[in-house]
Amino acid sequence: MRSMLLCLALLFGHALSSYGQDTLPDNRLKKIALYGGIGYGASMIVLSQAWYKEQGLDKFKFFNDNAEWKQVDKFGHTFTTYNFSRVNYALLKNTRLSDHKAIAWSSTLSTLLLLPVEILDGFSPDFGFSYGDVIANAAGSGLFFLQQRAWNEQRIKMKWSFHETSLAGQRPEILGSGLLEELLKDYNGQTYWVSFDIHSFAKESRFPKWINLALGYGAQNMVFARDNQNRIAGFENFRQYYFGIDFDLSYIKTDKKWLKALLFMADMIRLPAPALEINKNGIKGRLFYY
Repeated sequence: MRSMLLCLALLFGHALSSYGQDTLPDNRLKKIALYGGIGYGASMIVLSQAWYKEQGLDKFKFFNDNAEWKQVDKFGHTFTTYNFSRVNYALLKNTRLSDHKAIAWSSTLSTLLLLPVEILDGFSPDFGFSYGDVIANAAGSGLFFLQQRAWNEQRIKMKWSFHETSLAGQRPEILGSGLLEELLKDYNGQTYWVSFDIHSFAKESRFPKWINLALGYGAQNMVFARDNQNRIAGFENFRQYYFGIDFDLSYIKTDKKWLKALLFMADMIRLPAPALEINKNGIKGRLFYY
């Protein structure tokens, strides 16, 4: 969740700057490096003060959290680095870097910039260095890299949606107190989507450009991180799978820079739309799931 918080801050700033600058290619790369470095350094200072000041730092250790939260948190890592790569590329493609280098640097930086967060976790008495998080981070960057190299476009996007749940009130210190905290902490309300741009795979077809097909993943009844903890507390946690439609906002054309930035950010979210939910209890249709 700390990685996601950092990524969201960087994503917002990067997305706005990618559409808000009218600089020459020579100066653009310098400005990206300068402002990006300042923003990243400030974010890391704020993050370290917010998360590690009170508990302090301890001896470095590894921590295997792969069995926690039904892996919903790992999807969060993959989602953030994938979209971080998209934003980095939007910035770098208009510099003097070649397209190949812009793609490579976009993907590499998205993984490397989150590594200090994992290292800080390694020194934290409450956490530890999670190799699962690092693998999930690399998977998101890799998904962007492979598509951009193969198709020169993103035909398969990772998206996110959220709804409030009553479970956060059970452990607000862990799952969040209030909407803003729950957005990041309550994994029960988070769903991660793989959205397929059908038109891009069949450009001669009449399939609507703005309609995608999406597969979603989430989980429910997770008041504690691990299955046995939930079972002891009387909660039967389970996985949820979704199949539904999605709206591809990248096909909306506009000359307004602020609207481009807004659409770019909004295209990382799976908007409310019909979906089928499949879980251990069967199949359920949802008219507007998010």
